[in-house]
Amino acid sequence: MNWCIFNSEEMGSSTLVCVRRVKQEAPEEWDESMPLPGDIIEGFVEDDGDGLFVQAKVRSDLSSQLGKISQRVDPIWLKVKRGDTTLKLCVNVVPEKNSLLQKRFTVKAVKDDRHIAVLGDLTLEQCTELQEMSRRVVGVNCRAFSKKEVKYDWRLKMEAYLPDRNSSIISSILFLPMQGEYSVEATTARCMAWFSAAVSSGIPLVFVNIQTEQTATPERTQCAGKESLWGAQNHNATVQIIQGIRLWFLPGIAEALLEMAVKPGEARFGIDIKRTDEYLVQGFICVYSVTKGSAADRAGAWQLYEEANKNGHLLIISRLGGKSLLPSSVCSAGFIHCCDHNEIKDTLASAIEQIDSIQIHFMAWPDQTLTSNNTKSIGVASLLPAKGY
Repeated sequence: MNWCIFNSEEMGSSTLVCVRRVKQEAPEEWDESMPLPGDIIEGFVEDDGDGLFVQAKVRSDLSSQLGKISQRVDPIWLKVKRGDTTLKLCVNVVPEKNSLLQKRFTVKAVKDDRHIAVLGDLTLEQCTELQEMSRRVVGVNCRAFSKKEVKYDWRLKMEAYLPDRNSSIISSILFLPMQGEYSVEATTARCMAWFSAAVSSGIPLVFVNIQTEQTATPERTQCAGKESLWGAQNHNATVQIIQGIRLWFLPGIAEALLEMAVKPGEARFGIDIKRTDEYLVQGFICVYSVTKGSAADRAGAWQLYEEANKNGHLLIISRLGGKSLLPSSVCSAGFIHCCDHNEIKDTLASAIEQIDSIQIHFMAWPDQTLTSNNTKSIGVASLLPAKGY
């Protein structure tokens, strides 16, 4: 058994023969038995034995020796230095495909034909940097289990575990900075004032997160020369990039779904709606009365309405026919963008004319009792792990 020896002093080089990179575009499939970027090649041998060797510091000579040994035996054993550890890797010798003028040879992993090493003459510092990258990618010391693809029935899960298949459960509203708001804190304060007013008025919103968000707007401002949320001013431009605040919230601890169906001869569903007090929280659609014996009452809306009043909550509609009725943004002029009240009434009237049922989602609150057979609730409570876990 003879190791191929490369004498670094004779070559007069201050570099090391190293794996510069590998032609494998799926690093998650790398493992420690393969040549990895940063591996310092110290030599090779025909079989798995030990022998004397010195560091190989010239890639061209290594390529030549690989070409010679490949005519006699394959695979071979490559001895590499990886961090403080010396490893012996079983590899195949293969020709480099991009070496046109002079035939060159390199190595590839035995168990993956795609994993071909690209060799180079690198300094010790460069090798160390590459080894650190490989260590992070592969996790040699704490490698995870192999991954595989599994099929998932997205349609079924969305229909079973969302209030509506078009619903993401979580909602948000974007606040753009008003004239005179020159800091993120000012817009954030206005955003939280809106949220606090909503909760205080009886709307069962659940805070999730708050973040800054850049957005383009055609509106102009005259705060040139000041460092503000509006950024650099260009009065010849029609579009500006401004930084707003997006508030993420849950529309209640859950969304209670009721399906209302009118009987022949009924002229209305039996719920009266209005927008919440503009001096408190403009933008939400509130139920302020339910007619006994109506389609809404039969569906369970009267029970929800009575319980909401008893617990100091407003009965807020979050979705109508699967479409959100929640406010979506607040412009720089301070106006809240919300659903058209008349369009909502027209949607309800159209369903009555066609003697069709309609699905309405209501915001639920903690400890709400949903005893109606027509009521389905999906929300935060459904996202909690089962007891015992």
